[in-house]
Amino acid sequence: MNSKEIRNIAIIAHVDHGKTTLTDALMEQTGAREKDYSMDSNALEQERGITIYAKNTSVPYQGTKINIVDTPGHADFGSEVERVLRSIDCVLLVVDAQEGPMPQTRFVLKKSLELGHRPIVVINKIDKPAADLNRCEEQVLELFLELGANDEQSDFPVVYAIGIQGVAKRNINDEMKDLTPLLDTVMEHVPPAPVYEEGQPLRAQVFNLGYDNFLGRLAIARIYEGKMSGSGQVFIKHHGKEELKKGKLVKLQSFQGVQKVDVDEALAGDIVLIAGLSEVNIGDTITDDEASEPLPAINVDEPTIALSFMANSSPFMGRDGKYVTSRQIRERLEKELEINVGLQVDFSGDVYEVKGRGEMHIAILLENMRREGYEMAVSQPKVIIKENNGIKMEPFEEVTVDIPSVYQGAVIERLGQRAFIMTNMVTHDDQVRLIFEGPTRGLLGYKNQFVVDTRGEGILSSRVLGFRSYAGEIQKRQLGSMISMVNGKALGFALYGLQDRGQLYIAPGTEVYEGMVIGNTSKGEEMVVNPTKGKQLTNMRASGSDDAINLVPPKEITIEIGLEIMADDEYLEVTPNHVRLRKQFLKESERKRAK
Repeated sequence: MNSKEIRNIAIIAHVDHGKTTLTDALMEQTGAREKDYSMDSNALEQERGITIYAKNTSVPYQGTKINIVDTPGHADFGSEVERVLRSIDCVLLVVDAQEGPMPQTRFVLKKSLELGHRPIVVINKIDKPAADLNRCEEQVLELFLELGANDEQSDFPVVYAIGIQGVAKRNINDEMKDLTPLLDTVMEHVPPAPVYEEGQPLRAQVFNLGYDNFLGRLAIARIYEGKMSGSGQVFIKHHGKEELKKGKLVKLQSFQGVQKVDVDEALAGDIVLIAGLSEVNIGDTITDDEASEPLPAINVDEPTIALSFMANSSPFMGRDGKYVTSRQIRERLEKELEINVGLQVDFSGDVYEVKGRGEMHIAILLENMRREGYEMAVSQPKVIIKENNGIKMEPFEEVTVDIPSVYQGAVIERLGQRAFIMTNMVTHDDQVRLIFEGPTRGLLGYKNQFVVDTRGEGILSSRVLGFRSYAGEIQKRQLGSMISMVNGKALGFALYGLQDRGQLYIAPGTEVYEGMVIGNTSKGEEMVVNPTKGKQLTNMRASGSDDAINLVPPKEITIEIGLEIMADDEYLEVTPNHVRLRKQFLKESERKRAK
């Protein structure tokens, strides 16, 4: 395998444009995977149908080893994509034939062009009823020119594909049998990785991390020069830092399909998995020569939102969770930092400030923790405000909305109230695409409202533009909280009387405690209620007083919905079996004193 020619590519695209499906089809055609295996192997990825973690595979084709990195398409996991692009020689830019280029397409393509890659464009899902291949190709070319692509990059090869069927063609009129046209295009346009030269010192750069309970920290690295031996002594260097760390490799593995195969040595151009280096980080250079220069560091965009993690202190604490103390939460967050480079954590005190790239980035971490048996409380997410030369700065985002034109008035009005300015509007039949720019603050808590406003027919996606001047105050929260004043079991009779005042979050039979938020109030005021009140039972009967109780189904609180709707004086209680909203101060007298 080492003597083969090697090509290194990454598949990049907006969320749900078909990257993983295409990777799976390439592996199936070349015999590199089992029939039903998917690159989205994580349970959360399979449930949500999105890629969260960048993953490596390789496929053999015409005596060449093609290393493929499948990347996430969601903007919150952009830090996964940024570092991957440094380790490869070309990208396949996958674009949906109906939707055209979307915000994340722009983000990943910009990073790729800056690194000098010459992308191959794959126009996917050409069998969609509203697919327009010419329009899509034009939009992609416009995007290339807008992002400052040079002449060579703008003259990109195009392949048309239906990833789910595993077929592709180079010309619109060709017949489609399999993905051979795409593999041939890769062979023609992707430069082979530089080959190993005898006597050259080793230089490899780490672009991804993993963790194994037996081997400890794992590093995924691209070998740029020289030869790596499976049991050699190495030096770890970081660009811009003087310190030199030493380490010894315990295990060296290469990718064959999705399998990791133990190898004694690996040569320049290959992507390998290394065990044994406990102090290695993203961007570090691994070398066997103390005098060799480290490779340029890999920069990851900074976080945009922050929130606090703490031990759960509610009356129901410890009922579900296996790990409930702040020390156990700290250890889990430290382990997460080993592999999640987009995350930052401040460990001073018992309340840990966690900074991430977006609500989904944090929600995935919380979901993974609760499934592992952790129990904790988190505060409302807030955007990170910085000061630059005395000017208050906050993160801004570009939002792209695809909706039926009947809903455009409601969406423009809502985003206008949240300090967003519309920069572009394109109408196509009865669909409209709106593009807005505004503060991340205005987007927190909006996605749920967007689904209601567009009756579930809209698509909203965003990308971070960077830090800009503070946009002023935003009036967002129009709902108040309905708070339980007692401990006990909620009864249908009590909830029937409360449902007219707003939307309930609990069903009859749910256990509640004092200070727990059981619903919202549509008029915006806080309301303290008794959801355990039963019907007065007497011997008297009157017609009309014993009507059947009709309850509206409650709104189920998930982690994402909880992070969106919680107020700044509330906590989200996350346990393995329940997600609850509660006030920070459970007693009403304490809340009044705190105010």
